[in-house]
Amino acid sequence: MSDFALSCPAPLAQHDRVLMAHGGGGRLMRELIERMFAARLDPQHETDAATLALGGRRLALTTDSFVVRPIFFPGGDIGSLAVHGTVNDLAMAGAEPVALSAAFILEEGLEMETLSRVVDSMAEAARRAGVRIVTGDTKVVERGHADQLYVTTTGVGVLIHDGELAPWRVTEGDEVVLSGDIGRHGMAVMSAREGLEFESEIVSDSAPVHREALGLLSSGIRVHCMRDLTRGGLASAVIEIARSARARVELDETRIPVREDVRAACELLGFDPLYVANEGRFIAFVAEGDGERAAALLPGGAVIGRVKETGAGVVTLRSLIGAERVLDLLSGEQLPRIC
Repeated sequence: MSDFALSCPAPLAQHDRVLMAHGGGGRLMRELIERMFAARLDPQHETDAATLALGGRRLALTTDSFVVRPIFFPGGDIGSLAVHGTVNDLAMAGAEPVALSAAFILEEGLEMETLSRVVDSMAEAARRAGVRIVTGDTKVVERGHADQLYVTTTGVGVLIHDGELAPWRVTEGDEVVLSGDIGRHGMAVMSAREGLEFESEIVSDSAPVHREALGLLSSGIRVHCMRDLTRGGLASAVIEIARSARARVELDETRIPVREDVRAACELLGFDPLYVANEGRFIAFVAEGDGERAAALLPGGAVIGRVKETGAGVVTLRSLIGAERVLDLLSGEQLPRIC
């Protein structure tokens, strides 16, 4: 096992420079978005994609940048990851993905064979997801001014339902449904980055989830809010929704699926799998009584919690040993550059 360093900045509320933790999905990133961007630009930052009315149709629009290191990891690469991430953000708004754009920042000296592999992977991921990459942009920066390549994808989709999927719709009695086991993407990237070898190879969960998510909506299940579990993992997603909805959410750890090899890797490295990133998992807050039916429609789906009351804005976890603890956003960066 090679040596590696974990980033753990002090939980300061004010900084005069950007830290890695400002991109980590925790408290600092939320503060940056709210104070720097939302206060000036007025984005719809409580959801994964903005919704627009245009020409009599309701559309969803989202954009995301990908800086994962290494660019190839077990189960995926930066190209397929960019497609999956953007498709999934559209799906979380209840939209059928239609088309993507792709912008590339390339470092001088990048091997053409490496770029070719990434582009081929993007094309294959888009084909499997049923979307087209219809436009894009390319920039090259001097050697040492980037880390091989970065990708930004923007996606547009057509909303397939009349309502809005947002935290404000979450209400008392809602059930929290998880689409599958958690933690594999973060651990797969970490093992590739640091050259860690475990008894079994941990493969990323990176995948498009739009068919499963939209399947819930078309089945008649009363879905109030959905969120894919990227930076900050399951815990951060539930906390953000609970705070926005001003709801007290109770999670049951015994019902949260974590593979044994992922759990062992997390214990070895000191990570909490609840906060480890995923790229092919999402949660859905559904109306009371619809949870088990929703879980049955998702491969590996499980009802992992419930909204106990509104007005609190807090998440509690009933642990494997029966103890209860309050979950909070991480202040620092648990796993930098995992997407």
